[in-house]
Amino acid sequence: MIDLLHKEEVFAIIGAAIEVHKELGTGFLEAVYQEALEIEMMARGIPFISQHELRILYKGRYLDKFYIADFFVFDAIVVEIKALKALTILEDAQLINQLKATNANLGVLINFGSQGKLEWKRMVRTR
Repeated sequence: MIDLLHKEEVFAIIGAAIEVHKELGTGFLEAVYQEALEIEMMARGIPFISQHELRILYKGRYLDKFYIADFFVFDAIVVEIKALKALTILEDAQLINQLKATNANLGVLINFGSQGKLEWKRMVRTR
């Protein structure tokens, strides 16, 4: 049996996202889902930082450029949200780069825009 990294924490995040999707459905801008997910995670007692600046380390020095993660949750999980018809490899790459930049091991990509259901991916940094 494989033990998933931060299994309960991801379950809590996805539960909050499902509730937001159930209430709002599809068709809103990403910023609407961002704010609604903040409200839902606060209500559930899920610790998070919204619009978290991710500094990029290059050969021992931080670059002036940085990423902004939609959420950094449980001091361990990068959460990126989208409102697209479907997720593509571009969104996967964005999350992978955010994981590299932070040395975080786990990220969750959530898409509120896919028709009929919440789309999400759990991504683990392997190196």
